[in-house]
Amino acid sequence: MTAPRQRKGSKGKEPGPDIQNLNPDFSAIPTDRTSPDVWTGWTILWGTLGALVGVCLGLGCCIYVATLHENDLWFSNLKEVEREISFRTECGLYYSYYKQMLKAPSIQQGLVELINDNMTESKRTINLLQRMNIYQEVFLSILYRVLPIQTYLEPVYFYIYTVFSLQAVYVIALYMTSWLLSGSWLAGVLAGVWYILNRMDTTRVEFTISLRENWSMPFFALQVAAITCYLRPQLKPIHQRVVLWLVFVSTFCFCLTWQFNQFILFIQALIFFTLDGLDFLTPEQVTSLYLVQVISLLSVWLLQFCNSMILGSLALSFIVSALFVKHFQRGLKTGGLLSRLAKLVLHTLLVLALALSMNYLAKRALQLRSDEHIFKFIKAKFGLGATRDFDASLYLCEDAFGLLPLDTFERLAGTLMLYPYLSTLSVLLVMLALVALANLSDSASARTRVSKARDEPVIRMRPDVAYNLLHTVFFGLLAFSTMRMKYLWTGHMCSFAAFGVCGKDIWQLYLRVIHCSSKAKLRLIRYTVPIVVLAFLYYKFWPRIMEEVSELREFFDPDTVELMTWISSKTPKKAVFAGSMQLLAGIKLCTGRVLTNHPHYEDKALRERTRQVYQVYARQSPEEVHRVLRAAGADYVVLEDSICYERRHSRGCRLRDLLDLANGHEMDGPGENDPDLVASPDPRFCDAVKTDSPLYSSLFTRVFKNKTFNVYRLTKPKKKARGEGKAGNGDA
Repeated sequence: MTAPRQRKGSKGKEPGPDIQNLNPDFSAIPTDRTSPDVWTGWTILWGTLGALVGVCLGLGCCIYVATLHENDLWFSNLKEVEREISFRTECGLYYSYYKQMLKAPSIQQGLVELINDNMTESKRTINLLQRMNIYQEVFLSILYRVLPIQTYLEPVYFYIYTVFSLQAVYVIALYMTSWLLSGSWLAGVLAGVWYILNRMDTTRVEFTISLRENWSMPFFALQVAAITCYLRPQLKPIHQRVVLWLVFVSTFCFCLTWQFNQFILFIQALIFFTLDGLDFLTPEQVTSLYLVQVISLLSVWLLQFCNSMILGSLALSFIVSALFVKHFQRGLKTGGLLSRLAKLVLHTLLVLALALSMNYLAKRALQLRSDEHIFKFIKAKFGLGATRDFDASLYLCEDAFGLLPLDTFERLAGTLMLYPYLSTLSVLLVMLALVALANLSDSASARTRVSKARDEPVIRMRPDVAYNLLHTVFFGLLAFSTMRMKYLWTGHMCSFAAFGVCGKDIWQLYLRVIHCSSKAKLRLIRYTVPIVVLAFLYYKFWPRIMEEVSELREFFDPDTVELMTWISSKTPKKAVFAGSMQLLAGIKLCTGRVLTNHPHYEDKALRERTRQVYQVYARQSPEEVHRVLRAAGADYVVLEDSICYERRHSRGCRLRDLLDLANGHEMDGPGENDPDLVASPDPRFCDAVKTDSPLYSSLFTRVFKNKTFNVYRLTKPKKKARGEGKAGNGDA
């Protein structure tokens, strides 16, 4: 919570250096090809200048988000407990392991504690390095311990500055992608500026620092840039091998830092599969990219102590199936159009059938149920069956997992990014269809005719352009279906739109259509339009950015601070706390107490325990609530009025409604209930426990209270005569 404070081409390869080089091709560059030394000098000069501009743009983004974070919280002026509280929800859980590693007597001891952790889930010992993607916290804590920086840089600043620095890597990766596609680093400038101006839709790093996506997305952008370079025409074999290693390193880092890597790689594998089927990639390229994905996943599987969720991933099953079928299905790319289409359809069906079968068998063999809640959510989201499943409904009722709001496009249009993006997308999709049709045809005679009549305009599409086109289409569809996934799409949108503004492909086609094509006009329009766009963006948004970075606020959450202070000073260090997932993550970070449940939801047993703990907000008897909390090992339970009397969500999506539906009880408040629901004989626990009636006070003793939180200590139940509990319940 913050408050204001008073303070001041088909398979053919395009010839020429314009595609091969990263030269911005300004008119100032000498065009006398008889002076190779002069030409090389200008190429190096402009390339170096472009690289420096990209680095400066990345650093500018890093400083910008760091300033916003400081101004929004007045982070440098906060107490330690307030800084830790600012790591909301699961961010606090991840940061707690960085803090835990720093407090360990040694690095070895810290690793042992993570591998044999009994503080994150009460009555259980778990391997955190296996269950969670926290190698980045481990790596940072080791760096902080071994580097001579402790005297002048606090641990929390080392952590947040590292995350903000990754934003610089992100922008540089987008910069390189658009530069590689267009041949002009001016496109990179436009991509970086658009990324910064559309910050609301491209990143949320300044207020969710520790989220796994903020660690992994920069590496994903690097991987896309490396793939774009790998697919460039006329790339020498030795350069291909070097770039392929870059693809592997970035893919590995991406997989290691985000637990949802398998779903992203699955979509990317579908892109490779489509490009392969439409004959845009060579068999060597497709196989190499598939193997990079497989090796990356298996490397992470080993580092995560053989995490079965990776072996049971749909991505791994699909890639193995695609490689297997591709190896045995010879002659796929021979014959006429109808023959090739029939073979392609059969090939696709075989791969999908084998992938689904392998995935099903792998999950049965491994008894894997860690990600079943995601598939339940997807099934319900697309209307494949209504559900009262608590876990699936929890996702369905969150705005972040809903459809992409239409106001997103209004914001993107306000920065002039949407218009070139849509025009580039539509034109290239038509070109892709035409080139794919030509590739699927028996075009041997057609190629002969083209070679004899080279003056005829031929529609071509480079494989790197085709990849980025399908990338933005596939991830755009994902963003439309799930708003939280838009960050995988909007960043790449910046690069793709900048390519459309500065690249030769689109402008050359436009000029040909109006019969006005010439090298001079093409060069003029390629650099005039982006400069005009940049000038407009500077005029419109620079004052707004200056106002934004000068707006000063401060962190203000006294109720949570009071709660954390009380827990640290008034409860035993081994005390076990129950409550909402989000609050418990903060309790672990700020106080180090043991938890019953937490926000990392990729475990079947933990999801079931969370549902049981959340019965404190359902209509349950005090005996039942006491029983489930005791079964989880809880000594204290923290109740939040904001959940008990929630108004943020509409009826049917409040947490208490989800619990009532899962329990088969009628929801409270005005509105209809399904006929199969029944009225609960018990009142809502979080409200009834405040009455301090003997039925509740004999089991729960309130030990802390403020405007937001109520903390109850669980007591041992007294033996009662037979029938006494039922009579007492009726009186309550």
